[in-house]
Amino acid sequence: MNSRERVLAAINREPLDRIPTDIWATSEVWQKLRDHFGEGTDIQSELHIDSMASIAPRYIGPSLPQTPENERINFWGMRTKRTEHGSGSYYEQFFYPLAKAKSIDDLDGYLWPSASWFDDSDMNLQAKQARQTKVVQCGCMAPFYYHNLLRGLEQSLIDPLLYPDFTHELIHRISDFFYEHHRRIFEACDGLIDVAQVTDDLGMQTGPMIRLDIYQEFYAPHHKRFINLCHEFGIKVFHHDDGSHRLFLPILAEMGIDILNPVQWTCPGMDMVELKSEFGDKICFHGAVENQRILPFGTPDEVRAEVRHCIDSLASDGTGYILAPCHNLQANTPVENILAMYDEAWKYGKM
Repeated sequence: MNSRERVLAAINREPLDRIPTDIWATSEVWQKLRDHFGEGTDIQSELHIDSMASIAPRYIGPSLPQTPENERINFWGMRTKRTEHGSGSYYEQFFYPLAKAKSIDDLDGYLWPSASWFDDSDMNLQAKQARQTKVVQCGCMAPFYYHNLLRGLEQSLIDPLLYPDFTHELIHRISDFFYEHHRRIFEACDGLIDVAQVTDDLGMQTGPMIRLDIYQEFYAPHHKRFINLCHEFGIKVFHHDDGSHRLFLPILAEMGIDILNPVQWTCPGMDMVELKSEFGDKICFHGAVENQRILPFGTPDEVRAEVRHCIDSLASDGTGYILAPCHNLQANTPVENILAMYDEAWKYGKM
């Protein structure tokens, strides 16, 4: 099997020659790996990483304002600032463009993104080239997450409780953009996209971030709309959801998600064996290798044991699992632990 065949077989829960692997990592980690292997080395090939190939349209919308060197702004008007965290840095959001909105008139006054702001004319070619060896993924539709990013987390959690009509309208406008933007991309690629993200971070480290009834009323209908759109084009749905989101999984599984990431098994309700038993006939799992304690602070032997633990739990039937770190490898992760993870997956994951 090549990487494309292997990943597709896992997603479809079909027989494998070995468990496929993927990698998510910060820029600092990639630099550490380049320093280790040497510039110009195909790192993913060296580590037997299958991964997926991402493609995207070209932005051609309104010019974005100039920002200071350590700041960024996107086409939503969200602004971030580079923040150092000791061993690395992240761009943290500090401006939420609809934080002060109070009415539908305020929403009318906001410059909403348009699908016409993107040129998808070369995406068909991008997809054809990528799918020769890789599964092709494209896009991200996340109504709850973008509600957070437009309003600020605290305000977005208050909105459904105090301003339900306003919240419905806001989420509809977010979702209408996502739907039309992705519909155009899917049409342009004409069956060449394999995977798209319908995602949201509904969980925290200790439990769900919102009540089930809030999710069902305000966000689930849009997830279902996006999932249906993907399936109409024969595209598998990748659902990224950090933390403890077990409460929502029966609904998400019924709506038709195909891949669940990152399987943060140290959180309440996220036991891997239980998840595989309940949802393994419907869902392929992605991620799971613990990266809050074991990958950054464990020994290589402990990392190898964790890899075996994940494969035994999530690929107990020999398929339906793509091994990867449970979210991005962070800058404080030792290179020897990264090498141990992928070496053990290569050796132990052979079927």
